Amino acid sequence: MPVDGVKVAKRVIGIEREALALLRSRIDHNFEKACALIMECRGRTVLTGLGKPGFIAQKISATLSSTGTPSLFLHPAEALHGDLGRVMKEDVVVGLSNSGRTEEIVKLLPVVRKIGAKLISITGNPKSPLATHSDVVLDVRVKKEACPLNLAPTASTTAMLAMGDALAVALLEKKGFKAEDFAFYHPGGDLGKKLLLRVSDIMRTGRDNPVVSGDMKVEEVLYRITGARAGSATIVDKKGRLAGIFTDGDLRRHLKGGGDLLQTPVRDVMTKNPVTITAGKLAAEVLELLRSKRIDEVPVVDPRGRPVGYLDVQDILKAGIV
Repeated sequence: MPVDGVKVAKRVIGIEREALALLRSRIDHNFEKACALIMECRGRTVLTGLGKPGFIAQKISATLSSTGTPSLFLHPAEALHGDLGRVMKEDVVVGLSNSGRTEEIVKLLPVVRKIGAKLISITGNPKSPLATHSDVVLDVRVKKEACPLNLAPTASTTAMLAMGDALAVALLEKKGFKAEDFAFYHPGGDLGKKLLLRVSDIMRTGRDNPVVSGDMKVEEVLYRITGARAGSATIVDKKGRLAGIFTDGDLRRHLKGGGDLLQTPVRDVMTKNPVTITAGKLAAEVLELLRSKRIDEVPVVDPRGRPVGYLDVQDILKAGIV
C-alpha cells in the first residue's frame, strides 16, 4: 500500500510541535543561569556535539557568533586528539547529546573541568554523565522521535535547535544588540548593505556630477548632463550653494511652453528648493525617500548647502540595496 506523504509530513510536524510545546513548558531558572554564564564569559562559547547534535551545535555556534556572542564549534573527536587546546579557562563549553552518554563527549568532561571552563549541557537525559558534570543543565527531553522506529534524531534535534535559538536571542536582547550590530557581522549580506552602505559610498562626484550656474543656457546644461550620463544637473548660486535642480521632467514641462527653450537661462526653468540629502545618510533610507517623493535623483549637499555629489535611483539599485 503506497505511503501518503502528506499524512506522514503532518504527523512528523505534529510530533515536533508537541516536543517544542513540552520544551517551552520546561524553561526555568536554569535557562537564566545559562544566559548568565555566557554573559559573564570573558572568553568564547564553545559548542560541541557528535553526529546530528554536532550539526545543531554548529548552527547554534554560528547564530551566537552573528549576534554578538563570540563562539566556535569544537568537534569532540578532534578535541580528543589535540583540538581541546582551543578551550581556555575563560570559556564556556556547551555540550549537546540527547543521551548524555556520547563516548567522545564524556571523555572530554574531566579535561574541560581541569581546564576550568564552565560547562552547560543541552541533553535529553538530566541524569546522564554529561548532565552531572555540568554547571547548568538545559533539559530537552522529548516523548518520542518523529521517526516511526523512534531511532533517527528528529524531534530531539528540533528541541536542541530551538533551545539554542532561544539562548542566542535571549543573549542578543540582554546585550542590547541592534540591527546595525548584526549588519557589522554581515558586511557582505543584503542586511549589511542596507545598514552599512551610505550615500558617500555610492554618490556620483566630479565629472559624473554636473554642477552648473543659473546663468548657463539650457542647451549647455543638456550637454553637461549627457556628458556625465546623468539624469539631471544641480544648479548653484554665486556662492556655490544649491539653488535648484534641472531634470528631464523640467525639460518636458517647459517644451510645451514654446519659445527658444535651449537659449533660456537654466535658473528660469529649474526646480527650486529640491529635496536634498547629506553624504552620511544611509543609502537604504534614500531609496525610501525617492520612492515616497516619486523622484529619481537627488543632490547631495554639505552642511553649508553646497552640492558635493548626486545620487540616482539607478546607483542605489546597482549597489544591491534591493
